[in-house]
Amino acid sequence: MSYQRQRASRLQRRQQLARRRLAALFGLALAIALVIAVAMSGGGKTSSKKHGQAGTAAGRPAHSTQTPLDVSSIEVSGSLPASVQDPAVALTPSGALLLIGGLDQAETSVADILRVSATGASRIGTLPGALHDASASFVAGAAYLFGGGQLTSVSQITRIDPASGSTQPAGNLPTPASDVASTVVNGTVYIVGGYTGAEPLRTILAWRPGGAAHLVATLPKPLRYAAVAAIGTQVLIAGGTSGEVASSEVYRLDTQSGALTTIAHLPSPLTHAAAVAVGQSMLVLGGRVSPSSGQTRSILAITPAGSVRTVGMLPTGLSDMAAALLGSRVILAGGRDQNGRVRDQIMTLGLTGG
Repeated sequence: MSYQRQRASRLQRRQQLARRRLAALFGLALAIALVIAVAMSGGGKTSSKKHGQAGTAAGRPAHSTQTPLDVSSIEVSGSLPASVQDPAVALTPSGALLLIGGLDQAETSVADILRVSATGASRIGTLPGALHDASASFVAGAAYLFGGGQLTSVSQITRIDPASGSTQPAGNLPTPASDVASTVVNGTVYIVGGYTGAEPLRTILAWRPGGAAHLVATLPKPLRYAAVAAIGTQVLIAGGTSGEVASSEVYRLDTQSGALTTIAHLPSPLTHAAAVAVGQSMLVLGGRVSPSSGQTRSILAITPAGSVRTVGMLPTGLSDMAAALLGSRVILAGGRDQNGRVRDQIMTLGLTGG
């Protein structure tokens, strides 16, 4: 090859090498610029993961606006005509509580039917006979009272007119039952546990006005004095007395499938507590840590998913109260304190979140 040709070939190779180097430098500069842009926009994988971790708490979505349910205030807002514990309670559509029966300070059953507001109460009628440890629910335009007892448990279902307080028979439970709890889902009343006077019950019954009560589920163990409320189509059942001890289990009954599941345990065994549905939670208020004593101040919030949180404290330990939700407030009436004194107070609980 001639010298001129060799020189031309070397010059061509130098030009090709220079072009490759220039292209490589341009590619590197472009990659650096892209990395800087991604980092500034927060779109990298590392940035996304950190944002997700920082924006999520207790399993809630990062952008959830729902705040946890809490009790923001508690005040004594009124009083009952007389002290009472273990009354049945039903909430009317007009926003009044009906307090039915119960025990007075002398442990004597009463027959009063009271209409209760946040500030006071008036007697609107009387039951055919005095009783306590019954349960009541409002359905199909009336309050219905289930079971209860005095010297013995009874099986009667009694209809109570919410305006006049007048009563009339509406059927019978399959067996006598006191110490029961009840709640309503889509016009059906679910009646949980109880005591026949000879043995405790494991039954969950369903009943509609004009029909017969029938068994829909069986509890894992007998329960009396359980805290019960409905969240949508789910019935939550917390604590209660089983045999001679308080229970800590929380059950969920799916009323559509009939499935009964243990979903949680309470911080400690609990019985004789009040319960009320608030949003997507059941509030469990007060109660006793044993069947006969140990009143507690705790207010718990339980969800159908099995979350159990302490959301407030009562001013003093109380059991055997009536509870209902009036608007955005929970009304508590009566009950028994840790010294054995039966109360005549009406308390109003303010709520936040939920």
